[in-house]
Amino acid sequence: MANTWARVPIEPQTVNAPLSGSAIFLVVRIAESDEALAAVRGVISDIGGLVRAVGFRDLGGQLSCIVGIGRAAWDRLGRPTRPSQLHPFAAVRGAVHTAVSTPGDLLFHIRADAPDMCFELERLLLEKLGANVTVEDEVSGFRYFDARDLLGFVDGTENPTGAAMEHDTLIGGEDAEFAGGSYVVVQKYLHDLTSWAKLSVAEQERIIGRTKLDNVELDPSERPSHKDLNTIVDAEGVEHDILRDNMPFGSPGAGEFGTYFIGYAADLSTIEKMLERMFIGAPPGQHDRILDFSKAVTGSTYFVPSNDLLESLAD
Repeated sequence: MANTWARVPIEPQTVNAPLSGSAIFLVVRIAESDEALAAVRGVISDIGGLVRAVGFRDLGGQLSCIVGIGRAAWDRLGRPTRPSQLHPFAAVRGAVHTAVSTPGDLLFHIRADAPDMCFELERLLLEKLGANVTVEDEVSGFRYFDARDLLGFVDGTENPTGAAMEHDTLIGGEDAEFAGGSYVVVQKYLHDLTSWAKLSVAEQERIIGRTKLDNVELDPSERPSHKDLNTIVDAEGVEHDILRDNMPFGSPGAGEFGTYFIGYAADLSTIEKMLERMFIGAPPGQHDRILDFSKAVTGSTYFVPSNDLLESLAD
């Protein structure tokens, strides 16, 4: 696939598309009518046409788009079967912090090296969808220096690579009808940078589990770090990873600073275990201390069909 990207735009639903300089995360709800559903089905099944229309204008911009479909929307599509793990995002309530669940029928994850390409694809997409959808959330993200979040730490270091990426992100024979698809969870986090900045660098590093300057992993401390809580190892000692493509976002004038979390996985339970460990704690009561400075204000789950399956929705 990588060798073709210099000739044609990246095929929709390419989970392992390159990290980009810009991204748009768009969550919408579909209107409650058969006409709206039919119109939306037509648009998303032909998302490749819109990607080509914009992407051919600058192949070097590496424009890509992924469409995720929520549980309620999938059921409305009238398909005879459902991906085995597709269910609504369940709120995770810890003693101090909560991972909230918010509405969403469709997720559009638009990526490119420049914001103008993301903007143009979103503009055309919403023009096509029209009054058939309502925008629930819209976030424009940007790559911050050397892939850092607004807390100042490198983000996404432990993403799988090579053959492990496909194994960890794409559904296989365990749910053969939906093989080649993926599950994706998104959350919007807002940061209290004023309080974060009052911590010493050493304390920030203990919370994250890595050094701030050179991104070196720290040894486990008495209280699990963010890194420790997001490391999932099963009873056989096998580590299970997800693919993150988080992006910083913000508006200094409005005092808004955040990270948009987006995680792809072949096994949805891997992401859910990470969130349970973060918000409830491992052991319970020792929540992820990053949550004392970062509040989750959205949360939703989607199934990402393969491009072939997405195109077949038009039928």
